[in-house]
Parts: sequence; structure tokens; C-alpha cells
Amino acid sequence: MFTNKEAFKEAFVDRLVSSLGKPLEEASDADVYQVLGSLVRAQIGRNWADTNQKYKNGQEKQVYYFSMEFLIGRLLGNNLLNMGVLEMVRDGLADLGFRLQDIEEQEADAGLGNGGLGRLAACFLDSLASLQYAGHGCGIRYKYGLFEQKIVDGYQVELPDTWLQKDNVWEVRREDKSVDVRFWGRIETGKTGDRLTFEHKDYETVRAVAYDIPIIGADRRHVNTLRNWSAESILQPDRTRGLEAGTDYHKFLEYKRSVESISEFLYPDDSQYEGKLLRLKQQYFLCSAGLQSILRTFSKLNLPLSALPDKVALHINDTHPTLVIPELMRILMDDKGLEWDEAWSMTTRMVSYTNHTILSEALEKWPVNMVRELLPRVHMIIEEINARFCAQLLDRYPGDQNRISQMAIIYGDQVRMAHLAIVASHSVNGVAALHTDILRKREMKLFDEFYPHRFNNKTNGITHRRWLMHANPELASLITEAIGPRWIRHPQEMIGLIKLCEDASFQQKIGEIKRSNKLRLAEYIKNKHHTDVDPDSIFDVQVKRLHAYKRQLLNILHIIHLYNQIKASPGLDMVPRTFIFGAKAAPSYHLAKRIIKLINTVADIVQKDKDVNGKIRIFFLENYSVSLAEKIIPAADISEQISTASKEASGTGNMKFMMNGALTVGTLDGANVEMHEMVGDGNMFLFGLSAQQVMDYYQYGGYYARDMYNSDSRIKEVLEQLITPGPICCYHQDFENIYRSLLDNNDEFFVLKDFPGYVETHVEIDRAYRNRSEWLKKSIINIAHSGKFSSDNTISRYASEIWNIRPIPLV
Repeated sequence: MFTNKEAFKEAFVDRLVSSLGKPLEEASDADVYQVLGSLVRAQIGRNWADTNQKYKNGQEKQVYYFSMEFLIGRLLGNNLLNMGVLEMVRDGLADLGFRLQDIEEQEADAGLGNGGLGRLAACFLDSLASLQYAGHGCGIRYKYGLFEQKIVDGYQVELPDTWLQKDNVWEVRREDKSVDVRFWGRIETGKTGDRLTFEHKDYETVRAVAYDIPIIGADRRHVNTLRNWSAESILQPDRTRGLEAGTDYHKFLEYKRSVESISEFLYPDDSQYEGKLLRLKQQYFLCSAGLQSILRTFSKLNLPLSALPDKVALHINDTHPTLVIPELMRILMDDKGLEWDEAWSMTTRMVSYTNHTILSEALEKWPVNMVRELLPRVHMIIEEINARFCAQLLDRYPGDQNRISQMAIIYGDQVRMAHLAIVASHSVNGVAALHTDILRKREMKLFDEFYPHRFNNKTNGITHRRWLMHANPELASLITEAIGPRWIRHPQEMIGLIKLCEDASFQQKIGEIKRSNKLRLAEYIKNKHHTDVDPDSIFDVQVKRLHAYKRQLLNILHIIHLYNQIKASPGLDMVPRTFIFGAKAAPSYHLAKRIIKLINTVADIVQKDKDVNGKIRIFFLENYSVSLAEKIIPAADISEQISTASKEASGTGNMKFMMNGALTVGTLDGANVEMHEMVGDGNMFLFGLSAQQVMDYYQYGGYYARDMYNSDSRIKEVLEQLITPGPICCYHQDFENIYRSLLDNNDEFFVLKDFPGYVETHVEIDRAYRNRSEWLKKSIINIAHSGKFSSDNTISRYASEIWNIRPIPLV
């Protein structure tokens, strides 16, 4: 069917007519998407089955990547690319009167993730399949994504993300893979001989139904699986808490609603008890369903249970899936009959953990009573793990109660999930060299001393297939023309572009491709905002989750300062600048939502002010997503990576922009540090406090935001505009809470401290952009070095250094 263009066209038209009952001339773009997607899935179905059979027959070790997020985006174009038929399908559809880019727009972004955590997981799945590793994803099939963001009068408004409103052509419901997950109830302890037994009584049953999505590797033949679980109700009167025989219909509906809420929303609001409880339910649901499925697959190998660690690796992506640990212990002891020591040995050999943050609010803690009531047996196991761990600490550090209280898994009325993950994993990795260093020397220093060989670094990566070959095909083709095709399989060979960084002809081609991408983005913005965008302006982009430490606030305060300069000197000599933002703020994160309002307020003021005369334009692009990122990133000239140093674990947006030729303005934070080590001072724009300086201020004090306010007239002018009646601060839209977060709360993320350096750096950017040849040279140097950040490289290190898995060629 995909062997050549004519065969494809014939198969496509035949499938369209037979499945839709309408001629080709009457088919809509949505019809074409559904038919093409079903054709692709059918085409890879045999390879999917063959891959799984190969794993089973060879009794291969497989890794299961547990994550609450898999931000996979749209799959049609990426799947066609990895199958090697993208151009053929594009040409075939064109012959039939359709544009592939229009067909791709019919696919909804999968609502399975939110930000960098989920996008990393998606990139890892792509690399696992493309490098021929046996690696699968374990997630939740959310009925609704985080939310669909609308901007109304400058404010963020959250609407349901109904991404499943139309059928998801890529997923397969696996009713036969369903498992039951138990909540609530009580534990009856008994004895069989010398062995304690634990029986779960009066529990509530939730049916977990598997939905599988094929993950197609770059060789087409290798197809792994992303298995997402959906929570469904099941009425079993003798086993379901509170639903005895004769239960009325209204009580069943209440139970049904409670069950289905588990897989309804990604990250329910946890500011209240009910929301916290739902999040804990989600996490256990994922872990229990995933483990039951994995052990069922293992059982088909007909190997002794002792072989389990040699055949299965379990990876937990951040603390959300940490309940894998006590749930695996429960299954091994209560269901499989193992003693504690053997179950513990197997668990710790199988589980590895990636830490993604040092922010205290992201290091999850659960109320003890909540865990005890919802998960009674799991709570008993966590208590036992904690008791045994504390006994080890007492043995090593007799009398050091302070150390023990700092390291304990259960302390006060809380269960510390990061501590549990560290204690029960054979590997704990950070996601950038700086982040891992901070974990080992500061945040998890006591654990690093206790487990001196447990911590390691695995700097994040991105799949160059989606973020360069699919998102920026003209640039990918130019790279192949310049250095040959080996870089596609070996992305680090992009370094060969260095020899062309001063080649005038190559620079010109790079510049033409960038302008072409800017024109496409300008067209998109005009359609959305009904405003022309100057493609010759500097496209200055900050797109990422909105959080105070990521400092979108620093960006917009600088823009206000720039606006003030233009008002004071309308003839100001500057390269026109188009500032582009994209970000979602958590619904309960009021400061972040007010920053969105500030950005849109300033954008409106600038747009209407004739004195600006096109020198600056600001656009907040609503509902930032993977598909929108694929439009924005290839067009960017400047990549804003300006988090407070020490706060961003790694970042992956910085890598995507680098790979597409944007120059970074940023702090030495996260993976920016490693980017700087490769390209040097002259090829990115650095400013701001170092991570050590930030940590010293936190530890020893000495920073006073009001000193910055009083000593720098630029800062004072900008901040006063937030609260003084005028264009920015007018009726019903003052920004006093932003003002007070900086001055009354002493500027927690050093926005004002770094403001002067940030301003000067943007002056330097303006100067550098005027020298077109030098700018393009810097861009080429960044592209050349970006291959190091391919997730293929990252996954190769996970595979050999943590999971102990090998490539499995399919012949």
C-alpha cells in the first residue's frame, strides 16, 4: 500500500469510499484525516504484533516508563516521517487535491500532558522505539487534558480540553487487558503457619481498561506501546464498598461518577482536600494497573519469579508514580508469596527514579491519614519501609535524631514521596549537570552521603525527528545536503556543520529558511490576531509553562522599559522586535494569571500607540501546545531561557530552539550551562546571578528588593506603572499583587536583581543582529552543537547505565 505513490493513492481512495460511503470529491479534510490515520495504523499493525512477539520469544528485558504525562502532540506527521513515507503521502494527497498540512490540522493535540515533563516522556518513547529498545510507556487516558486556554479581554479563561470529542484514530481499546484496582476498605491480618497474611476487605473496585497507542520507531519495523489506562465502574455487589445487593440506582451513579473522575482530568486542582485525594487516587490507579499488566506479561515467559528483575525495569518519571514501589512490594508478598527481604531486593533492583525539580512544592508529600484510609495495605508497607530505613540510619548515625528526621520517609503527618523513591531505587538521576550537582550537594546531600553511588546525571534530550526533521523540513534537508544523511541516525554528527559557519552561501541559505519560517508564523499570527507581523523584525520568543521562577515577568517588565524608552525618544534607533509569548497558568495560580493579563495589557497599549511605529509588537498566543510549538520554534531568532539560576532542572525548550538556529538569552541554569560549555560566550547571551549566588542569598540573606527599586530609576519607573493610574494601571486592571510580590515579598526569584543585566543583554542583542553574517554564523554554530541534545543520546545512556537493556534488531 505504501510501496509507491500510485499504490498509496489507490488504497486510500478505496478505503475512503468503502468506509465513508462517499466519493472522493465529497470528502472533507476531516474525512481524509480519519481514513489516512486508519490506513497508517493498519499498515503498522503487523509490525506492532511482530515487535511484541520478538520480545516474548527472545525473553527480552523490557523497560516500562511510568509517567503521569505523555505530551505526544499530533501523531500523523511524525508517524509518516518515521515510516519513511512522508513525502510520498504528501505528493499522493496533492494529486488527489488535498494538502497534507491541512490534513494534519484535523488532528487534536492529545490531552495527555502539560509541559516539559510530558514532552520529555514523549521524546523518550520515540527514541526507545527508533533505537530498537524494548521500552513502553505507562500512563493515564485522560478524558480531558489540562484545559483549553482562551484569552478573553486579556485574561486566561479555562475551558475543557475535549481532545477525545472525535475518535482517536491511533488508540486501540484492549478490553482483554483490563485489571481491577482496589481502594478504601480494611486489612485483616492472619497467619498461615509462621507466615503473616493480609486480606483486603470491604474495598471499592475500579476497572482499569487499557488503551494502547503504537509508538513507531524510525526504522518503521520497530513498534513499541504507550498503554494508557481508563477508569471505569464495575458493579460487583459482594466486593464493592457500599454497594450491597439492592443498592439503589442513585448510589450506583454516585459510585460511577467517583470512579470515572479518576481518569477524567490531568492534574485536578489540589488546593482542597478532595482534589488532593483525587490526585492520590490517580497515581495509585496508574501504578497498580500498570504493574498488574506488566506482571501478567512476564508470566507468559514461563520463567521463575526470581527472574523478574532480569526481565523488567521500572522507571518512575518524577515522584508522581512513586507508589509503584509499595504496590510492587504488595503484589510480590501478598499475591506471589515472597518474604519481605526477597521482595525488597527485587523491587530495588527493578525501580529507578528521575528527579525533575528542587522546588519544594513539586516534591510531593501526602497526608498520612489520607494514604492510610485510601490505600490501607500500601500504607502498612510504606510504614514498614520507613521503619527499616530509620533503623539503618540509627545504626549508621546513632543518636543523630536531626538527620533521621530530615531523611525519614514518614515525618509528622506526611509521607515524603521523593524520599521513598530514593530509598527504594537502585538509580536516582537528575536531568542536567547543574541540577544533579545541586541535588547531591544541597537538596539531597544527606541521601547522597548515605547512598554514595546511587545518584547520577542524565541530561535531558529532544527527538530531532519531530523537532527538526518534521517541524523544520527545509533546514533538515539543507543539513543533509551539506554533510550527508548520517546525522539522521547519528545526530551528534551535526557538528560537521561547523566547517560551514563562515560560508557565505550556506549562511544565506540558513537565513532564507529562517525567514520562510518567520513568514509562516506571521501568517498564523495575522489569522489569529488580525495584525501584520514584520518578518524582518527580531522574533523574540518565550514559550513555556507560566511560573514565577521561569520569569515571564522579567521579560514583560523589560518590554515596558523598552516602551518607556520609545515614548521618551520616538526616534530611538533599534531593530524592530516582535515579542511572542505562549504559556498556560495553573487555574489556581493567581499571580501567574495576573502576569498573563499584564502581558496582554501591554500588548494592547503598544499596538495602539502610534509613537511605537512598529518598533515593538507583542503577541500572547493562546493555548500553547506541541503543534503550536512546531510553528513557533523554527521561526524564532531569540530563545528566552531566563529562569532564576538553580531553579530550572534542565529545560528542553532551550534545546529545541537551539536545534532550529535560535540564539539563547539566558541565565546559567539547567541545561543552559551545558549549551554554554559547547558554544562559548560569543554564541549565546548570558546575564544574571549564578546558581551559587542565588543559593547563597537564600541561605545567608543580604538581598533587598527595595534597594534595587530605590537605586535604579528604570526599575522604579516600571514598577510604579503597575500601580499608578495610567495606560497600564487603569480601572479594574491594576497589578498591585505583582508589585507587592516583588517588593513586599522581597522578590523571591530575583527579577529586579537581574533586571539591569537583562536590559544590557538586550542592547547587545540589538547590536549583534545588525551584523547579519555574524548572527548567522552564531546560529549555525548552535545548530551544529545541538545534536548532543538528541534524546537518542540520552536514552542510550539510560539503557546502558540504568536499565541494562540492549537494542533488539527486527529482521
